[in-house]
Amino acid sequence: MSHKYPPVHYDAYLKLDQILSAQTLRSQEFNQPAHDEMLFIIVHQTYELWFKQILTELDSINSLFTEDFIDEKDMASIVSRMGRVNKVFRLLIDQIEIMETMTPLDFLEFRDMLFPASGFQSFQFRLLENKLGLKSEQRLKYNSSTYDKSLPKDIAQSVLAAEKTPSLFEQVNLWLQRTPFLDLEDFDFWESYKNAVNQSFNNEENIIKSHSNLSDKDRQRNLDILKDSRATFNIIFNEEDFKKAQEKGEWRLSYKSVHAALLIQLYRDQPILQLPFEILRSLLDLDELMTTWRYRHALMAKRMLGSKIGTGGSSGYDYLKQTSEKHKIFNDFYQLTTFFIPRSHLPELPLQVQKTLGFAWNKY
Repeated sequence: MSHKYPPVHYDAYLKLDQILSAQTLRSQEFNQPAHDEMLFIIVHQTYELWFKQILTELDSINSLFTEDFIDEKDMASIVSRMGRVNKVFRLLIDQIEIMETMTPLDFLEFRDMLFPASGFQSFQFRLLENKLGLKSEQRLKYNSSTYDKSLPKDIAQSVLAAEKTPSLFEQVNLWLQRTPFLDLEDFDFWESYKNAVNQSFNNEENIIKSHSNLSDKDRQRNLDILKDSRATFNIIFNEEDFKKAQEKGEWRLSYKSVHAALLIQLYRDQPILQLPFEILRSLLDLDELMTTWRYRHALMAKRMLGSKIGTGGSSGYDYLKQTSEKHKIFNDFYQLTTFFIPRSHLPELPLQVQKTLGFAWNKY
């Protein structure tokens, strides 16, 4: 049997000679062998390999989002590749358990030999954050400096350049703005939703006012809470109020994108909206997984170092914990939940709209 391509051996294809010789133990160099340093190196090298895979997936996803029109099969590819990214992050979280088989005393055997190396210097993770859409003004200072100061100059330039290219967040924002179902000929989603929300609030207000078991104080407290809820909802019904909230940093998505994302979430059972919903859900999953990974990393630092500073000179646990709170990218999609109402209160879609959002040739 003839082969189209020349043969290749497993070792040669995977470059195992390079990979398996890439673990140089500092403890051996200084004639103070520390058994667990091999584990420490391999776990971190594995992280970097998975970061490379995540970046490969993100680049392909971003390239699909640059199109003015995204074909259904491309949307399926986006969902699939985002699912792969999220599975990788779950694996990265699980790797922390492997690292934690190393005790603090095991780590102390070689920790002093690592200064000033730090996971903060992972240029691939900084690149990953930029490609996802973490803004420079969101970032916590590291040792009172911006993150690029910890990278070699040539690498820092390429990582900073990624800040100037459209991120996944920005691409998704533009994609949502192009959602064509917000104002159909027979159905104005936003006006219908606004009416449904107001009716829901009115019903709740009537229940509070007529509730015989409430004291005057409790009744007024509940009415005040309801008033605050109305004010919160009014932000997404009034473009000027929304822009003021944007200026305060409360929203990053555009006014129209918020409407589109709500439509997708609320009517996700409609066939045409199922893949867009999966995309939004995968972004929520990604932000949650990254937050979990950062926090687990912080707990591991606390477990290993206590209140000691990190090898790179940062505040260790405190710095890592703060990044898990502040370095969120897709927080807007979490905020959308505030504006959900029960399915039973949603405006019913006219038949023609259902045809537009469904597989009309099967049903109508």
